[in-house]
This record gives sequence, structure tokens and C-alpha cells, in this order.
Amino acid sequence: QVQLVESGGGLVQAGGSLRLACAASRSLFSINYMGWYRQAPGKQRELVAATTSGGRTNYADSVKGRFTISRDNAKNMVYLQMNSLKPEDTAVYYCNAAAGPSTYWGQGTQVTVSS
Repeated sequence: QVQLVESGGGLVQAGGSLRLACAASRSLFSINYMGWYRQAPGKQRELVAATTSGGRTNYADSVKGRFTISRDNAKNMVYLQMNSLKPEDTAVYYCNAAAGPSTYWGQGTQVTVSS
């Protein structure tokens, strides 16, 4: 079982930055895959960025060059640094972890980007 708690969302103007944080309830060494997803009103949840225990990362095309995912295994934390934010980045952002056959989700944090 893994509990995930997101923080760092808020309201920001277009062009601004936010850093989201996800705290995991157990060591990240036992979690192969961690990702950030987002869901805007009326849209499906989509992958934003992901990282594996081996250090691989991947990003949605819409955020490449603007967002950076990182993990701190010692602190059981995963971060999403979001720069040059756009109104279309407005969504609820969810932290996701995959450990073995199980998948876990946080409760989400709202990010609102005003134009």
C-alpha cells in the first residue's frame, strides 16, 4: 500500500511557475514508476510526466521544455517543476505510483493559470 499526498498547487498568472510535490508513504526504492497526471474539466486524465527508478523520464509533448519531473528517494518525494505556465495547463494534478501490480493515486491538487 502506498499513500500519496500532493501539495503546491494554486493560482498563478500565465508565464509563472509552480512546483508540485508528492509525498509517498513508503520508500521510493520500492516504487518503480511515479508520474504526474492532470485532468481538466470535461477532459480525460492525461499523463504529464513520469519517472522510473532507473532514472528514465518522459513528458507529454505539450509540456516538454517547460516542466521537469524529479524524485528524491531519500525523502520519498517526487516533484514537478512547472515553468512558463499557460492557461491550458489549468487542471487538477494527480500523483501516481506503480508498485508491482498495483497503482496508487493521490487526492489531487488544483492548478489554475490565469491569462
